[in-house]
Amino acid sequence: MRIAISGSHSLGKSTVVNDWVASQPGFHREEEPYRALGLFGPYEIKFREASTRLQNGIQMYYNISRIHRYASVFDDVILDRSPVDYLAYSQYTANQATTDINDAFVASMVPAVRESLDHLDILAFVPKSEAWPVAMEEDGIRPADHAYRDDVDAIFKEIYRDGRFDVMPREQAPRLIELVGPAEQRLDQFKNAIRSV
Repeated sequence: MRIAISGSHSLGKSTVVNDWVASQPGFHREEEPYRALGLFGPYEIKFREASTRLQNGIQMYYNISRIHRYASVFDDVILDRSPVDYLAYSQYTANQATTDINDAFVASMVPAVRESLDHLDILAFVPKSEAWPVAMEEDGIRPADHAYRDDVDAIFKEIYRDGRFDVMPREQAPRLIELVGPAEQRLDQFKNAIRSV
């Protein structure tokens, strides 16, 4: 089962991944590209209005390369972030008009994102929810900026709920689910989705 977790920052995605791997020890965990390439790797990666084509592009293609490592539905892997995430974050930066990222660049990312999704079985979106708020962490890594998180979350909702960018492949599309609520509920949502795939 090949699963990717998607959504804006500081909403509990990594917690979901960690909880799933703890409950399902047979699953391999693929690290978030920012951590692999920037925090623990050789690249300087910036956020908000400072992101560049290079920074978002290498994260997206790294994420895609990790997905392609798992060619079989019998591979058990969960990825912290999906290629869709780099569309959402790039669109945020394009809206600011502060770097080389613009609408045309975001549009150029769509075919690679769409092609990669047919290698996933489940795409799990973690939205911001008023019914289940998640506090913003001051961890020195992620920007502690509510407006930024909210703006990116709104773009994710346009992508997943309204069909912006038309990212889902025509054939072999992953099952799209939304994860909300406490940790136990999210794990149950995963288990129910897997049973129905």
